[in-house]
Amino acid sequence: MANKRSSYSMLAFPVHLLVISIVALVLFWLIGFREGFALSSSTKMKIFNLHPLLMVLGFLIFSGEAMIAYKAIPAPRMVVKIIHLTLHFIALVSGIFGVYAVFKFHDEVKAPHMYTLHSWIGMSAIALFGLQLILGFVTFLFPGAESATRARFSPWHVSAGVVIFFMAIVTTETGLIEKFIFQQLKRGQEALLVNFIGLLILLFGISVIVTAILPIRRK
Repeated sequence: MANKRSSYSMLAFPVHLLVISIVALVLFWLIGFREGFALSSSTKMKIFNLHPLLMVLGFLIFSGEAMIAYKAIPAPRMVVKIIHLTLHFIALVSGIFGVYAVFKFHDEVKAPHMYTLHSWIGMSAIALFGLQLILGFVTFLFPGAESATRARFSPWHVSAGVVIFFMAIVTTETGLIEKFIFQQLKRGQEALLVNFIGLLILLFGISVIVTAILPIRRK
């Protein structure tokens, strides 16, 4: 069991490297090319910039880390469950504030809401994520279902988590495409940076999903 846990920890190592790279590049992009971020500003794009900041560095990264933490952290089962739940809760809060930021931006620039495929998939992912978190909490933690019920529900919980995370990856990639087109980047340093962020996020998503679906036995 210890050797298997160690192998999962090694598998998670490149995921953490991808996380560090994504965080660094997203911050460099938003601060170096997009004027930073603020909740209130005369430069309205600073308000919008909170959206990719919170959705990528908050919702996407923390939800992915929560998925691999459940398998890779060498700790008692209950401790791992609490870490798993905490990281997912941080992801949900970040996602809610990320949605709030983009709605606030649209209100201030008099732009319509929810008119793109990116927004439809994204809002669906947030709603399903919240539902998944609630169901997981009441089934596995408090008040907790019977062991037989938990055993039956567990594969569905994992499968739903993978699907929702996949939706988050698709939402992020379509958001980067929208930004690329709206800003008419075409070629140049920022264009390369945005494309490279997209590639790293794709690799991150694949790595997390592969880690999540690999079998593991627990005592």
